[in-house]
Amino acid sequence: MPLNEKPYLQSVSLDSSSDDEAGGYPFNIPAVRDVGKLRFHPDVTFFVGENGAGKSTVLEALALALGFSPEGGTRNFQLSTTSSTSDLHRFLRLVRGFRRPKDGYFLRAESFFNVATYMDEVGYLDGYGGKSLHARSHGESFMALLTQKLRGNGLYLFDEPEAALSPARQLAALATIDQLVKNGSQFIIATHSPILLAYPSSQILQFDEDGISEIDYEDTESFAITKDFLNHYPRRLEQLFETD
Repeated sequence: MPLNEKPYLQSVSLDSSSDDEAGGYPFNIPAVRDVGKLRFHPDVTFFVGENGAGKSTVLEALALALGFSPEGGTRNFQLSTTSSTSDLHRFLRLVRGFRRPKDGYFLRAESFFNVATYMDEVGYLDGYGGKSLHARSHGESFMALLTQKLRGNGLYLFDEPEAALSPARQLAALATIDQLVKNGSQFIIATHSPILLAYPSSQILQFDEDGISEIDYEDTESFAITKDFLNHYPRRLEQLFETD
């Protein structure tokens, strides 16, 4: 795909009316207040940060603003078994590319079980290889989604996909993501995985108490802590388990 046909999602800003909500959740999260500065990489944009930093909240709001179900799936699929979503999506203003994606999917690791259950109930399994997602492991279900459901030329939002995947499967997922990128797709992924974060054609946005900033791969906490632990694990374990 020519470079000028991507990204499908170029940037996002906060509507000025969000100022009226600024004192409450989720606008009290520094990264949420910084959302107006977000521009997306044409291939892969990663969100990183500690739990509670706001990356999943922003990703969910983007998904809802794009018309996805709160629990994930395609835009043709609407399922909501809880009412835990924030109102952030109502204040987002999206800047899209001149071409619309032909495919799309929102994956939430924490609610994929509910999506799989619904697919079993309605018998809509052709896009997942014709086999119940519950008849496979969590990792196998996700790989079926990645390799069989996603068709390319798509906009895909993933929230912590590594939760389902072994390190070997994360490498396989990385290769499939690359194939989909080369087939005209754009990804926005919230993750803690140093394996996924290594994808070269990407930008990494760090969510923290200072807001949102771009960061290099080797400067991410996921990379630094994993590398340090693997290189020095006997000493790190000794330090963790030290008693007075």
